[in-house]
Amino acid sequence: MAYPDDALAPHEKLILNLHPHAWILVKPGIPLAALVLFGLWDLVVIQNGALHVLLAILILVNIGWFLNRLAYWLTSHFVLTSDRVMYRGGILQKQSIEIPLERINTVFCHQGLFERMLRLGDLEIESASKDGAQRFDDIRRPADVQKEIYVQMEANENRKYDRMGAISHGAQAPAPAAPSISDQVNQLALLRDQGHLTEAEFQAKKAELLSRM
Repeated sequence: MAYPDDALAPHEKLILNLHPHAWILVKPGIPLAALVLFGLWDLVVIQNGALHVLLAILILVNIGWFLNRLAYWLTSHFVLTSDRVMYRGGILQKQSIEIPLERINTVFCHQGLFERMLRLGDLEIESASKDGAQRFDDIRRPADVQKEIYVQMEANENRKYDRMGAISHGAQAPAPAAPSISDQVNQLALLRDQGHLTEAEFQAKKAELLSRM
């Protein structure tokens, strides 16, 4: 199930969209498979009626557990965008978490030995929010996700400074005031005195400027 594009802002880019690690399906799948095999062996070899009923109940319980975890896996999204970290999950009861990148302080990665072998783990994100730290379990390749979050945090910070710089450079200084008629006449007189204009040219220019008043 893809993450809906309409959840993103027009300027926002989707970086990562992750379901939980498939290990959450293996955990209920192993006992379910074992019960089914034992049930078949009971039907063929043991043929014990009471055991049939017990195994049937256990199989139904484990099927329910497996379907519950499958629904959780299908509807859970850990999402990293160019602006924020998001989590969406749940079918009947929706859960939603959003953390803007600029509010993230630290990202912790938790992995045991077995989890490192399976390349899964938990991420804990500390942010400047009222909820404090948020923990996200069963993340695929958590160390790589942690690194990518820091990359996007730096890129987001750089974009913010670029926008601030563009605004400061875009503000134009006010145009200098045009020289007054008297100032222009004085400049013409200076040019005349320096020999750049004749008296006739000076008088003609002066008359033209005075006619604008």
